[in-house]
Amino acid sequence: MERRTFGPTGAAVSVIGQGTWQLRRPDHAERALRAGLEAGMNHIDTAELYKGSEEVVARVVKGRRADVFLVTKVRPPNTSYEGTIRSAMGSLKRLQVDQVDVLLQHWTDDAHPIEETMRAFGQLLDEKRTKWVGVSNFEVEEMERAQSALGRHKIVCNQVYYSPEQRGAEHEVLPYCKKHNIAVVAYSPFGSGRPPAKGGPGWKALETVAARRGVTPFQVILAFLVREPNVFAIPKSESEAHARENAAALDRPLTREDLGELEAAFPLPASTQLPMI
Repeated sequence: MERRTFGPTGAAVSVIGQGTWQLRRPDHAERALRAGLEAGMNHIDTAELYKGSEEVVARVVKGRRADVFLVTKVRPPNTSYEGTIRSAMGSLKRLQVDQVDVLLQHWTDDAHPIEETMRAFGQLLDEKRTKWVGVSNFEVEEMERAQSALGRHKIVCNQVYYSPEQRGAEHEVLPYCKKHNIAVVAYSPFGSGRPPAKGGPGWKALETVAARRGVTPFQVILAFLVREPNVFAIPKSESEAHARENAAALDRPLTREDLGELEAAFPLPASTQLPMI
C-alpha cells in the first residue's frame, strides 16, 4: 500500500484508509479493519457521531497503537469550548488511548463559533491529547477562519465528501489545500452506498478502464480520486475481501488516457459549493 506524507505532519499515511461510518455488522467490520490494517491501510477514521464505531476501532487498535494513524471527530453540537474538551476526552476513553493522531471538527455549527472550537483544539494539542487537528466539510473561508484562530498550530487536513459524481471539492477546496500543504481526505468515495448507476455512461467508463487495467470498477474509483498527491480516501468495508480489494486499488496506476476518459464521464458540477452528507 502506497503511503504519502499527510499534509504538514510528516507522518507517512496510507493513501487508502478505512472509514467506519454506519457500521451495520460490528463483528464483520472489526475483522475487515484488521484485514485492512494487515494489508497496509494504517489510516483508520472514526467519530463520536458514529454510534459504536469508536468501540470497534478500540478493539482493533488495542496492542498495536503505533501501527495506526487514528482520526476521530467532534460532533457539531458539542463544539463549544467546554463541549469540545469533553467530547475529545470521551472519544479517548471509548478508543482506549491517551492520544489520537488527528482530531477533527466534523462540520460547523452556527451555535458555536469556529474560533471557540479552535481554542479548545489548541488546548488539546498543548495537553498532547491529539498530535494534530483538522476539519471536515469546511469551505475555504471556514478553513481560513479556523487557521487564523489556531495561531501557531496548523490545520493539517479537510475531510470532504468526494466521489466521481460529487467532484465539487475540486473547484476551490482541493486547490486551496494543495497550495497550503493541507491533506484532503475523501469520505464516501463510492457515493455513500449509491455508486454510479450500472449501465450509465459513468459506470461504463469505469468498467472500460477497469478491464484495461485488470482491476475492479471500485478500485478505479479510488485510484481516480487520489490522483492528486495531497488526496487520501477512506472507504468503509464490512468484509475482509472488500478491505483487501480497497488496499490493492493503487497496484496498477491509471494512465493519462484512463484519467481523461473518467473526467469526461464524470464532469465537474457547475456549483462551487462543497457537497456534504
